[in-house]
Amino acid sequence: MLFNTINFGWFFLLLALLFFMLPQRHRWLFLLFCNLLYYFCFKAEYLVLLLIAIGVSYLCGLGMAREKKRRFWLVLGLTVNIGILVFFKYFNFLSHSLMDLGGTLGHPVTLPLLTWILPVGISFYTFTASGYLIDVYRRKVEAERHAGYYAAFISFFPSIVSGPIERAGNLLPQLRRQGEFDGARAAAGMRLMLWGFFKKLVVADRLAIYVNAVFGNPDPHSGATLLVGSFFFTFQIYCDFSGYTDIAIGVARILGFDLMRNFNRPYFSRSISEFWRRWHISLSSWFRDYLYIPLGGSRVSVPRIYLNLFIVFFVSGMWHGANWTFLVWGGLHGLYAVSSRFSQTGRDRIAAALHVPAVVRRGWAIAVTFLLVNFAWVYFRASDLATANKIMLKIFSADYSRLFIPAMDQFIYSLVAIALLLAVDLLQERRSLAAWLDARPLPLRWAVYGAVCLLILLMGIFNGSQFIYAQF
Repeated sequence: MLFNTINFGWFFLLLALLFFMLPQRHRWLFLLFCNLLYYFCFKAEYLVLLLIAIGVSYLCGLGMAREKKRRFWLVLGLTVNIGILVFFKYFNFLSHSLMDLGGTLGHPVTLPLLTWILPVGISFYTFTASGYLIDVYRRKVEAERHAGYYAAFISFFPSIVSGPIERAGNLLPQLRRQGEFDGARAAAGMRLMLWGFFKKLVVADRLAIYVNAVFGNPDPHSGATLLVGSFFFTFQIYCDFSGYTDIAIGVARILGFDLMRNFNRPYFSRSISEFWRRWHISLSSWFRDYLYIPLGGSRVSVPRIYLNLFIVFFVSGMWHGANWTFLVWGGLHGLYAVSSRFSQTGRDRIAAALHVPAVVRRGWAIAVTFLLVNFAWVYFRASDLATANKIMLKIFSADYSRLFIPAMDQFIYSLVAIALLLAVDLLQERRSLAAWLDARPLPLRWAVYGAVCLLILLMGIFNGSQFIYAQF
């Protein structure tokens, strides 16, 4: 039941009405039922995995609360949760890799392969549960003793498919203090949802038409076409993922819950480290708190810092998918981060010696960061390494004589959609448009909302396409 479907609209409308009609003491139970029903609608069989992850992490949290064998309960909980993720996500990848290695060495082997599809949201709810266990172990939060509240936290339907990856310290207390319906919060939530639908339907799904045609069959296309395709994918994945997040945060806000921010206009970043402070914030902060800092963070020697950075980004690539393309993508960002940190002082000295104006430095840094991120996205999007390398070779070749434009009007719509997105993001860099709108007269606010709705109706692609990060 994807956000961009009529079924979800009816589901959420009925849920919201009944949620606020119920007495507060019963809302958690109704919310839990809706969470599980929502997940059940994707694929019923994998509800069992979700319940196992919930049950094991809940019991292990209680085990740590007893102050005996705390490390045992932590290791058990993490082993089960991460084990479920690794098994379903990487079993086939490891089998294929071992069979390929055996064939290369002249000792072909045949290994079993799973025919199951990857459970929806497994990377997100296993990381949510794992973060909870680590926080309990570190005594940052108390173990949740109410099984219903805990289950509602892990299975929270707005975020279970594609995040944000919530922390127990943020969402669990909110489940206990649900208030009455708040019109101002509901209006803010609907505004976020509207902008999320614009990103998904007008920008992401429209760009997907061109991106799928180019990346699905790169052989007949020129370097110019593939370069445009890579730029389009850079904006497609941003609008698809951040659009989902906007809708999820908006849905939660209407119900009275605040989810953490997950995007902050990442393509205006001036470095790779800043990009990751703005992109998929819940994941990058998860890796910072639960991997980078335990590895020593920045409190160790400089070479070790570089190694820690690379490990974090490489693991991030693994988290995204069982394909060598994701490992290369993560490795590239690791190299970017290490190179940026290593060269920062030298770059600052050169800019100061040349008396480069601050605005020029800022513009140059944004452009370089964007191109580096765009380069890595090619490996993220390509079906395999051979295809990704072929695309990169063509992009860096001299073949820029032909540009594939299947339909000029659709191509122009795509450019207009990107321009509108960048205009709004640029304005948001300078001031909060939400605060500006709230200060405007009601007729003007409704005129803006009506204009966005009209753009969605005129330029949107209504094919119920899946959100990209739902596959992770």
